Amino acid sequence: MIPSTINAVKAYFDSFEIINKLKLWKYFLVPVIISAITALIIGSMTYFLADDLGYYISKLWPWEFGKETFTAIGNFLSGVAIIAIGFILYKHIVLALSSPFMGPVSQKIEEHFYGNKHMHRKTSFSESLARGIRISTRNIVRELLLTLLILILGLIPLIGIFSSVLLIFVQAYYAGFGNMDYTLERHYSYKESVTFVKRHRGTAIGNGLVFILFLLIPVIGVVLVLPFSVTAATTETMKKIH
Repeated sequence: MIPSTINAVKAYFDSFEIINKLKLWKYFLVPVIISAITALIIGSMTYFLADDLGYYISKLWPWEFGKETFTAIGNFLSGVAIIAIGFILYKHIVLALSSPFMGPVSQKIEEHFYGNKHMHRKTSFSESLARGIRISTRNIVRELLLTLLILILGLIPLIGIFSSVLLIFVQAYYAGFGNMDYTLERHYSYKESVTFVKRHRGTAIGNGLVFILFLLIPVIGVVLVLPFSVTAATTETMKKIH
């Protein structure tokens, strides 16, 4: 799995050249607008909710002794929880709504490297959007449940140290999953795609890790994350298919 993760990260270094060579920038206009608007809405909600959640968590400790410590832990965990949930919502909303636009980009990249003889089917705008929503709905439920479990484990001394790392890897896996499905939708059914990504977890995690790093770059990260992540995911996914 580790080699696949490393290769998925390396694929980003070739993305800029591929996008320029195939003149793909124009196809990213609508997804970039979707990404920017979603980030603005989710970011605003995260900012206003963080303090409120920390306040309510601190109220769960009725005693005076240890109150400050529990409040500090509560504020930290509430911050982590809000940020994690914000990332999850942003990610899946953008990945779902961008499906009809990213699918054609992925297809052009595949045609450039492999031709179109290996494609099993073409999907319409509505079919691609419906599948994107279905995949994102499935993934968001699972990711939220895993995130909740990890946050609960974060309350346990020592084990809690690794909770943030686990959260990052879970976030990365599902981000990579969504990016890979823009290619998989032309080759596999919904169930087959789920099985494919499970079999190639390393590729999904590697792609998703850089996806998350992009989002940490103010403003420009939201603009560039989809062009680079989808291009990188397509090239690596096609290597696994062909």
